[in-house]
Amino acid sequence: MNSNRRRFIRNSAVVATAVGVAPSVLSSCAPVEKVTVALIGCRSMGFNDLKTFLSQENVVCSAMCDVDSKILDERAGQVEKSTGTRPQTYADFRDVLKKPEIDAVIIGTPDHWHAIIMMKALEAGKHVYVEKPMGHSIEECNAMVAMANKHPDLKVQVGMWQRSSKHWFEASDIVKSGKLGGVHLVKAWIYKGYDKPIPLLDDTEAPATVNYDMWLGPAPKRPFNPNRFHYNFRWWWDYAGGAMTDWGVHLLDFALFAMDAGMPESISPGGGIYYHKKGAIETPDIQQAIYSYPKHTMIWESGLNPGMGPYGKKHGVAFIGEKGTLVVDRGGWELMPDRNDAERKPFFEGKVQKNYGDGLTEHVQNFLECIRNGGDENASVEVGAKTAIVSEMGNIAYRVGERIHWDNSTKRFKEEAANKLAKLSYRDNWKLPKV
Repeated sequence: MNSNRRRFIRNSAVVATAVGVAPSVLSSCAPVEKVTVALIGCRSMGFNDLKTFLSQENVVCSAMCDVDSKILDERAGQVEKSTGTRPQTYADFRDVLKKPEIDAVIIGTPDHWHAIIMMKALEAGKHVYVEKPMGHSIEECNAMVAMANKHPDLKVQVGMWQRSSKHWFEASDIVKSGKLGGVHLVKAWIYKGYDKPIPLLDDTEAPATVNYDMWLGPAPKRPFNPNRFHYNFRWWWDYAGGAMTDWGVHLLDFALFAMDAGMPESISPGGGIYYHKKGAIETPDIQQAIYSYPKHTMIWESGLNPGMGPYGKKHGVAFIGEKGTLVVDRGGWELMPDRNDAERKPFFEGKVQKNYGDGLTEHVQNFLECIRNGGDENASVEVGAKTAIVSEMGNIAYRVGERIHWDNSTKRFKEEAANKLAKLSYRDNWKLPKV
């Protein structure tokens, strides 16, 4: 997309305001500028993201990339069926980034690829929509923020689409208002509700359609195992951070936002692998993390097999105040009095608000608006980095096996064992781009 064209649109809106024509009217009458996107990582959430992009006005997909040629061919065929045009297909994301007509890339790969692809995409002059968690280590998150700041004309939206969902902010406003009284305990949780543990599987050869070495990329060289591949990559430290980073970045985000909380002073771990046989997964199937702040405690809980969490909800965030509790999940928010006295019941009792939509469509619309007309992303790199880092802290405490302490002035842990887990060792020729 031509930057002069973007400036023209913004300047036209300014002129329209000066002569008494509302910018929204001008925008609705003018043709919407075309945005050309490419998808890197096509199997799951990345493809859902792409479908949402293609549902918007004047968005086209010119390229798709995946290391699994079978999935790549299937997804490209689905795009062709729905749009009438088949995108070009690629096995190496670097070839996609060379295409000058691409305005933005959608990154839907496993987590361990997010940082390198996002940073190289910005270097190539592309806007970026990157799935959550934004980075796979504290070092990666900081490098991604630095690269985005180096390219201020390019937009980066992290796929934390609850940041475009209105009811989460309504709930946060209630917490911030003080109407709950002092809130000294916040809980966030996800219970996945798997009926059966993930089975223990033997190593085997990668499918013939998969470039497994490219799938590994910067991660350590390992034999192929189906449990490490596709959806289940989430349960291995090489590629992801378990339920903590899969869901924690969504839920801890608003646990932090509503409390105006920064980085914790200390993190205490809990949990382990209880449901699964040794070797079936690596991240905990039951996990807790206790984050200590000067005036409140934040508790994370997750379980792969249980399906029902606190307050009868599979997932959510609870703000437990002196006068009552607010619970919010993707379905909406609810106020709960902790006493039945006449003073509290009128505010708390029966106060329920359902969501206004899932937020993904609004998230994509916000990103496209930022590309076309400027403005701020709803889930910027700073937002993505903060929550990913807090989630990583919970995992680091679990892996170290003891309470760890964060020094925000030095941006380091006081425990060297924890600092060693704040960065990754990349394989072969892969490394983070220099900023």
